[in-house]
Amino acid sequence: MGEATAPPLRPRRCAVYTRKSTDKGLDSRFNSLDAQREACEAYVLSQRQEGWVLLPDRFDDGGYSGGDLNRPGLTRLLEAIEHGRIDIIVTYKVDRLSRSLLDFTKLVETFDAHDVSFVSVTQDFNTTSSMGRLTLNILLSFAQFEREICGERIRDKIRAAKRKGMHCGECRSSGTTPTEQRSVWW
Repeated sequence: MGEATAPPLRPRRCAVYTRKSTDKGLDSRFNSLDAQREACEAYVLSQRQEGWVLLPDRFDDGGYSGGDLNRPGLTRLLEAIEHGRIDIIVTYKVDRLSRSLLDFTKLVETFDAHDVSFVSVTQDFNTTSSMGRLTLNILLSFAQFEREICGERIRDKIRAAKRKGMHCGECRSSGTTPTEQRSVWW
């Protein structure tokens, strides 16, 4: 009798998503987005025996906060998911996708509706298991806490500057982004 062979694995199309809050250093030959992508690509390659295949599309958001979902790379990623072109989203860390628990919950609902898994390469989990979901919720709670603490520090700095008679309206009236505004204070 011949040996039974396992059926071939269905290819699992993997999209890498990268994000960096500021645009500082993005014009470098090798920047933070490149480093995140490189780590994610290596992870996908390590899973090829599971049928993982890296998609060539780039879903990058340089200079965008993780505090909301209004990002061009993320928008394109969600459109690709809705069109059934992605099976797994791979990120370097959970907070690259979102720093808001509420927003991430919305993303996970979208992923679930389209049978898409989410993997963080540095935090070693994926959302297909209950343990992965628990870990995700804990990590997102800390990411949201960090975001809120950052906001408190910025507000404290503005209040302190006002107490000293420093003018604080220049950032808002100049049309700068929140990221650029933060760099003015630090």
